[in-house]
Amino acid sequence: MNALQRCWMAPLFLIALSISTQALAHAHLKSSTPEEGGRVSNPQEISLTFSEGLELPFSDIDVVSTDGDSVTLDEARLQEGGKTLVAPISEPLESGSYDVHWHVLSVDGHKTQGQYRFDVTP
Repeated sequence: MNALQRCWMAPLFLIALSISTQALAHAHLKSSTPEEGGRVSNPQEISLTFSEGLELPFSDIDVVSTDGDSVTLDEARLQEGGKTLVAPISEPLESGSYDVHWHVLSVDGHKTQGQYRFDVTP
């Protein structure tokens, strides 16, 4: 390896390291209650656990029935060291399918979002 190649190796290595670190920093959904594709009878809350801590003022959960009706949730809160976003369900849910839409901001400033579906059975 000549001197010119060595001169470029260090900056390229640092750039690659920086990019890979940023990719790992996003808050990824690790688990949910109710779980994706799950069947539950009377859920009391939506609980989403992420790989990173969250900023509560910039994180939210919305639940919508397949008919398009929004579900009323109480104010969301953080648990388990700020990695779990919990929103109590205000009223019992009718039987049917529900979509959970979430968006979060991790403590390092990265935004992520997603959705999943669960079913409520009698």
